[in-house]
Amino acid sequence: MKGCVKLLGFKTVSEYICSVLILIFYFLSQGESSTFNEKFGISWGNDHIRLLNNGNTAQLSLDYSSGSGFASIDKYLFGSFNMRIKLIPGNSAGTVTAYYMSSDTSSHDEIDFEFLGNIAGKGYHVQTNVFASGVGNREQRIKLWFDPSADFHNYSILWNQKQIVFSVDSIPIRVFKNNERIGVPYLKNQPMKVISTLWNGEDWATDGGKVKIDWSKAPFIASYQGFEVDGCVASASSKSCTGHWWDQSLFQGLNRNQLRKLRWVQRKYTFYDYCKDKSGRFSRVPPECALNP
Repeated sequence: MKGCVKLLGFKTVSEYICSVLILIFYFLSQGESSTFNEKFGISWGNDHIRLLNNGNTAQLSLDYSSGSGFASIDKYLFGSFNMRIKLIPGNSAGTVTAYYMSSDTSSHDEIDFEFLGNIAGKGYHVQTNVFASGVGNREQRIKLWFDPSADFHNYSILWNQKQIVFSVDSIPIRVFKNNERIGVPYLKNQPMKVISTLWNGEDWATDGGKVKIDWSKAPFIASYQGFEVDGCVASASSKSCTGHWWDQSLFQGLNRNQLRKLRWVQRKYTFYDYCKDKSGRFSRVPPECALNP
């Protein structure tokens, strides 16, 4: 027991047991993954989307004529959002497969996963970004430690009033904390839809736009499963989205084991971080950089 406590980063056995009970409640509350039509609808490129396996799998496609996308039926304010994605195999250079959350206001909030295609054998880059009250420019980029086109992998967003955690196969790759106390806007008032799109990003996605899409390889296909949404549905009658499992103290920060995994990603696979940008892009280091893990 003490070994498990140390591994997970908890200080006492009682803290560990309490945390395990919360986790059991969390997993029980997740339920089964939904089918596509239960939670989502096609948003554009209708003839470029296929539903397979009774709606348990969706495929987005991109060719020279169009890309495609889907979005959740509801908007959410906080929660846990998971999608199993199998990315475009082979030469995917110039393509962008996006999985994100966004509000539709002029000063919008947004939480982004963007999978930037590459030439065959060079591997995908994953760009994350956070927009708060219309302000973004918080990009981080990592290389994945596996081939994301060979099989489905889980990409998740945990969003509560204290932090936003981006994870890949349950490994945290980025944390954006609520730093309102130092004047950094946080995403807490604008409900957002869960969205995924596949589109032509050849002007910037691969090697700064130097490598273009090879349309002879079209159609490019990304596949989706899981469609797991456990969030507070925003509606006219929803005045408060508090008191859910994601508000428990266990989910307000990373434990020692999670922080160790994040450091591993930062050390071995992160190759761009806006907080460390030396290009002169920012006149000063953004204030949240000193406080986010």
